[in-house]
Order: sequence, then C-alpha cells, then structure tokens
Amino acid sequence: MNKYDIKPTTEKQRFIILDALRGFALFTIILANFPEFGLWTFLSSETHQAMPTAAVDSITRYMQYFLIDGKGYTIFSLLFGCGFSIILEHAFQRGASGISLFYRRMTILLLIALCHLLFVWSGDILCLYAVLGMILPLFHKLSNKGLLWSAGVLLFIPVALDFVQQLFGLSFSAPLWDAWWATAARVGINEGNFATWLRDADSYSAMFQFLMQGAVERMWEFVDGNRVFKVFGLFVLGYAIGRNRLYARLEEFRPQMLCICKWSSLIGISTSLLYAWHAVSGHPWGTAMHSMLYFISVVPMAFFYITAICLLYLNRPEHITFCIFAKPGRMALTNYISQSVIGVTIYYGIGFSLGLTQGLYQIELTAIAVFALQILFSWLWMEGMKYGPLEWVWRMMTYGRWLNPKK
Repeated sequence: MNKYDIKPTTEKQRFIILDALRGFALFTIILANFPEFGLWTFLSSETHQAMPTAAVDSITRYMQYFLIDGKGYTIFSLLFGCGFSIILEHAFQRGASGISLFYRRMTILLLIALCHLLFVWSGDILCLYAVLGMILPLFHKLSNKGLLWSAGVLLFIPVALDFVQQLFGLSFSAPLWDAWWATAARVGINEGNFATWLRDADSYSAMFQFLMQGAVERMWEFVDGNRVFKVFGLFVLGYAIGRNRLYARLEEFRPQMLCICKWSSLIGISTSLLYAWHAVSGHPWGTAMHSMLYFISVVPMAFFYITAICLLYLNRPEHITFCIFAKPGRMALTNYISQSVIGVTIYYGIGFSLGLTQGLYQIELTAIAVFALQILFSWLWMEGMKYGPLEWVWRMMTYGRWLNPKK
C-alpha cells in the first residue's frame, strides 16, 4: 500500500456544525480584513477625523473592536486545531503513517500560504497556521488536562511578555521593525507614500514591491503581537476539542455549553466593551493592559459565539444560520484566499483603485456584499462538487492521486 493510500473524508463523515462555524468565522474575518484592503487602516487618526464619514466610522470602529476584532481568527484557529486532530486521528485509525501524511498536508498548505503571502496579500495567516501545525503532533500524547493547561499557558504568555517589555522598556520585535523599514526603503516605500502606494500601483511589479516589504512587516506583526503563542494556544485547545469529538457530542454536553454560553457572554461582552473603549482611546492604560484586556475579552467572546451557534443548532438544526454559513465553511480555504483576490481587485491600483475612497462603514458594507457573493458562489459550486477549488487541489496534492471533484 502506498503510504498515502488513504481516502479523504466522505460526505457522510462531515459535521454541519463545523462547516457553519467556519463560515461564521470567515464572515468576521472579511469584516476584520477589508479595512486593510481599503487602505483605511493605513491612514492617520487625523485623516480619519477629517473624512466626511467620520461620525459613522467612529461608531463602526468601536463596534468592530467590540464584536469582531480577534474573535474571528480565534474561532478560525480553534477550528484549524480541531481539523488537524481529525486528520491525525483518521490517519492513525486507517493504519497509515499519520505523522507523515500530516506533515505532507501541512507542507502543501505552507506552499499555498506562501503564494498567498508573497503574490496576493501580505496579511496572510495561513503561513503561521502551517508552521505551527507541524508542531502540533508533539502534543498528541498529552492528556486532556495536559492539553488544557498547555493551551492556558500559551494564551497567557503574550500578556506576560507585554508586561515584561513595558516594565523594562524592551522591544523583542525591534530587529524585525528595522528589517521591515530597511526592506521598504530599498524599493522607495516610506511613511510618506506607504498609505497610497497600493492605490497608485498601476502595475503588478509595483504591487509586488510592496508585498515583498509586506512579508517582512508580517513577520514583525507576528512577533510584536505575540501571535505565535496566541495561535498555537488556540490550536492546542482546538486539538483537545477535536480529539474528544465534542462537535459530534453536542447533545451530551448541552448543560456544559449552556453554562459556558452564559458566563462567556457575561465576561466577554463586558470586557469587550472595555477593550473597544481602550482601543479607540489610544491605549490610555498602556500596551500591557491592552494585551490583558484582549486576552480576557476575545477568548470569552469567541466561546460565546461558538456555544450560542452550537445551542442554536441543537434546538433548530434547520435554522437559516446554517443554510447561510455551512456551504462557505466547506470551502474555507478557497473563500479565505478569494477574499484577498477580490479585495485587491476592488481597492488596489491594478484593479478598480477604490482604495482610500471609502469610509470604514462603506468598506464594511462592501465586505458584507462580497461575502454574500461568496455564499452564492459556494452554494452553486457545492451543488455539483464535493470540494471547493483550492480544497480539491490541496487534497489531491496530499493524497498524491487524482480525486474526482464531482458528486
């Protein structure tokens, strides 16, 4: 038997709740990312205040911090960890080399992510997912308690690091900051033209120059925001959820989910309101306190979303929520990357060059319209296909053979 002679997950083995949660995460991610594509986040606060949409934008920004910021990628990361556990468990059950198959899959994901990072959008998160995913099998033998403790420690490390840096005046990301601006300077990018470069770039070569320095900037963001620990902590937590098949035992854990939903809503909503105020006010209590507010608001709020959706599924599995989000969630990789392609097309100079022409609320309305189109495309595509386009390529490269994409 070929060491990759393993069948992919079948239609009957899928769980709609996981697809719906992925779809919901994709919706929050496009709302979080499109202000980057629209170049609104590149502008100064003074420029924001001078825009004709400033009043509505300020409310939109607060609501974005309150409801969206960090929550979507938290859910997305948890689901990736859960998905990784399913891949490993299935491989082990079928008698193949689960580790080698897993690493093959992660390597291919890394290649796809690098293409996305270097040639489409420098805000990619999949590179980090693929690299950290390769570490996850090391946690395979930990007990459930060990996984939970590991996840908790990993999620708290960013808070500790930020307090240490603020207390001692350190910056662990300073070398990458210098490398970023040195790379930008080599192609003529500076603070004066940074915000307008992508809008004015009327050729792909000019856009590619920005992407090159953007890749270094992304590495700085990962270190400066302690993203490695945050994502891996969520991976480990998602791995524990997946290994125990909690997504398939929702009814069994209904009482626990009700309790989590209740307390996470109380904690998440109250702390997210405070976090949003602190963010829009320019971090008056310092970056370390902002990191603490992020920690105690984002994770509870994400679990409120997750448990609320799961409880809704138990009570009303035919609810329109699952009709809307499940199909896009089945094509999560395709939809995530296509959001970037569409954003580039709408806002950058090589496309319609609408960057810097919309206020924040207008950008978010555009993002909602784009996601509506993704829902429609996902429904039409999945009517006749087993996999999304990129999911199909990823699977074929993983299993090393042709897979018929049609139902």
